[in-house]
Amino acid sequence: MHLTRRAMMTGMAGGAAAMLLSGCGGRGAVSTPTGGLPPDLRPQPNAGYDAWVASFRGRALSGGISAQTLDSAFRSAGFLPGVVERDRSQTEFTRTLEDYFAITASEQKVSDGRAKLRQHMALLREIEARYGVPPHVVAAVWGMESNYGTRRGEIPVISAVSTLAYDGRRGSFFEKQLMAALRILERGDTTPSRLTGSWAGAMGHTQFIPTTYQAHAVDFRGDGRRDIWSEDPTDGLASTANYLAESGWRQGEPWGLEVRLPQGFSSGLTGRGTRRGASDWAALGVRAASGGSLPSAGAGSILAPEGTGGPAFLVFRNFNVILRYNNAEKYGLAVGHLSDRLAGAGPLRGDFPPDAYGFTIDERKELQTRLTGAGFDAGKPDGVFGSKTEDAIRGYQARAGMAVTGEPSRALLVQLRRG
Repeated sequence: MHLTRRAMMTGMAGGAAAMLLSGCGGRGAVSTPTGGLPPDLRPQPNAGYDAWVASFRGRALSGGISAQTLDSAFRSAGFLPGVVERDRSQTEFTRTLEDYFAITASEQKVSDGRAKLRQHMALLREIEARYGVPPHVVAAVWGMESNYGTRRGEIPVISAVSTLAYDGRRGSFFEKQLMAALRILERGDTTPSRLTGSWAGAMGHTQFIPTTYQAHAVDFRGDGRRDIWSEDPTDGLASTANYLAESGWRQGEPWGLEVRLPQGFSSGLTGRGTRRGASDWAALGVRAASGGSLPSAGAGSILAPEGTGGPAFLVFRNFNVILRYNNAEKYGLAVGHLSDRLAGAGPLRGDFPPDAYGFTIDERKELQTRLTGAGFDAGKPDGVFGSKTEDAIRGYQARAGMAVTGEPSRALLVQLRRG
């Protein structure tokens, strides 16, 4: 099994997680990479790192990396303290599925994705003909991983992965990533200055880590390079389709679908550990949310992340293939749902239950809109409460003489409605 970012990250959920990659840098490590990177993501002098690089060089040479490639790769690389800080401060994100979908399959993301589908449909059809993965599925992964190529990352991969290999918390893994990154340069797929990615080393349009790139990236046009970094998404999209195909994607089969569960449906029947055929689920009262019969796509499982009273899904083998990209069920459901929306389907039909504060998503959007209207910027009214909304709540509570908690409440919404 080739590990993706999720498989090696601790605590990061969804498409935001990214694998860390290291790179070597010697005394020249204080040079500044291009782009508007914060200071902690620019190389800093570090004698321990320099010593590790000197030791690694011998291992790299023994592993078949040329001295020329090493010199070129590490000429501008160096220790990135911000990478270590981010690696050590990862926290588990516990967004509800409703919040997760509001972020990853928003109307804006759907609109942008449909535009990208139209723009690249000829290419995506070629990719489908070769690998058997539909255009809307590839595009959904693209949207999840880099917002359709607009957020590919600009941190030098060699610096990122070598920093983490030196740091040692997962040194063996990151040294493997570093060796894979060097082989990318050795092969001539790109140059050190273009070998960039997220702070965790995930690269390109669909955020491959170096070892996944080595195993699954393709040169779709046969120009001699597997280029997932350029503005042209061809190799990135084809590489994603190839990865899904090699992970077992079955052409012509769905990932899953939204379903309606009957009243009193047992939660003990949910989860990927219980698999039954469509006729068996139908006999238990499970129905397609859009109407019609359940598809015959082999044994499937019922997932109901917010409980049997919320939206539910019947997922099949191809859902598990998506999880090879990222093993979080919310991620797999988001890719599946976004792919359906890109193909023309409407929003979810099932209703999410109120949140812990008793709010529906429409009420959360209203709260954000009213906070901003009152002079406290709560950010985009998407119904997802983050730090900006919390700060706005604190500001309003302080001005209104309320207890300053930063937490939403029915009383707060009533107060805002009163003006």
